[in-house]
Order: sequence, then structure tokens, then C-alpha cells
Amino acid sequence: MCYTFLTMQENKLEPSLERAISAQGPVLAPEAHQLGAAIESLLFVSGRPLERAELRKLLGVGNEQLEPGIRALESTLQNGQRGIRLQQLGEQVQLVTAPENAHYVAALLGLPMSAKLTNAALETLAVIAYRQPMTRSQIEAVRGVNSDRALASLLQHGLVAEVGRAQTVGRPALFATTAEFLQQFGLTSLEELPHIDLATQQMRTVPTETTEQSMPNGESSQPGQNSAASQPNLPTFQVPQGTD
Repeated sequence: MCYTFLTMQENKLEPSLERAISAQGPVLAPEAHQLGAAIESLLFVSGRPLERAELRKLLGVGNEQLEPGIRALESTLQNGQRGIRLQQLGEQVQLVTAPENAHYVAALLGLPMSAKLTNAALETLAVIAYRQPMTRSQIEAVRGVNSDRALASLLQHGLVAEVGRAQTVGRPALFATTAEFLQQFGLTSLEELPHIDLATQQMRTVPTETTEQSMPNGESSQPGQNSAASQPNLPTFQVPQGTD
């Protein structure tokens, strides 16, 4: 297979492209769009995630030029009704299929449309996604139960991975979500996770002691019996039931 590589020339954009860009309102400099096109070519040919350091070396630019190019490519793919998206995870960047076309891709590759995860596995995944990287003991401290089977299931499905060791006694493994997690949930970055204002949720939750003093007729509420209105609105994921 032969690839033809074209060097970027410092020339003006074609009139039609200039009109399309100006119609979008405030835009990045033309150089950023040209650089974004070069980044797209590199990611397409590589067939794997590329580190930002690799892109800087290949393109001969600094980070101050690379980031606008990445944003330009991301905007072009997102707003141009394209079938691919730019996915970013840490220092890695890669091209992935658009989530709305997942059923077509699954049909072509003969893949199932959904993974079978239990509620325990989903809960563990949510904890890791919002607080990563985490050790096994930290995960269990948040959930309050043993998470060995749930964590093993997530590792098996490739949704989380070991990313290092904590600088504590015993150097326990640290776990974080993977690019596969983003792909499966239709995200291009962790910044797209549903936002949870923990401070607001804590203010909405009335402490048990305060509730007992405010109940009429001397009645008191028992721990764990707070009204539904006081419970935090955590995101839910519709995934079929299965085993860990």
C-alpha cells in the first residue's frame, strides 16, 4: 500500500473553505485548521492512539501550535456530521467511530451491541470514572463492600486498567478508565462525564441528628431512611444485567 504525503504550504485557504469557516462565527486561525488536517492524516494512517509528544515531533510544532490544531480537528469532526470523532485520553489522541453509528459498526464486525455488567460493576465503574486513579482499597472504602469480582469484571471487559502504583505502604495498584470505556459510553473525553456538584448534593442531604430534632410529634427518622429528595442524583447507565 502506498501513501502520498503532502506538505503543508503557507498559502491561503480555498474561497469555499474560507466562506464555510467564516459562517461558523469565531474560529481558529487557518493555520490551526491546516494543522488539524495533518493530525487527521497521521491518526488515520497510524491506526492507533498517538501521544501528543509523537505529534509534536512528527509535525515539527510546539504544544502552543498543536493544541489549537487538535481543537480545530475536534470541532470539524463534531460539527461536520462526520462518521468519526476525535478521542482524547490523557496524552493520547485517536480517531474513533461516532457513537450514533455504533449499531452499523457492530453489524459489520459481528459484535454485540451491549456488555453485560451487574449493578455492582457499574457502581464500581462510576466510582473509578469520577475519582481515578484509585486503589482497590479506596474503591471499597467508597462502596463499603468488597469489590474484587466487580473490578475483575471491568478489567476483563477492558473498561478499566492498572495505570501505576500508589506511593504508599505496599505500593498497591492504581486503576483508571480506558479508551475503551470512552468508546463504549460514547464519550470523546472524561470531561464529557455528567457533572455532579458534590457540594450542592451534601447541602441537600439533611444530617440524621437534625432530622430527628425537626420531626413533629416526637417522631424520629432512622438512619438510611432519608427521603428520596435528599439523595444525590447520580448518573445511571442502561446496561443489561449479567454476572460479574
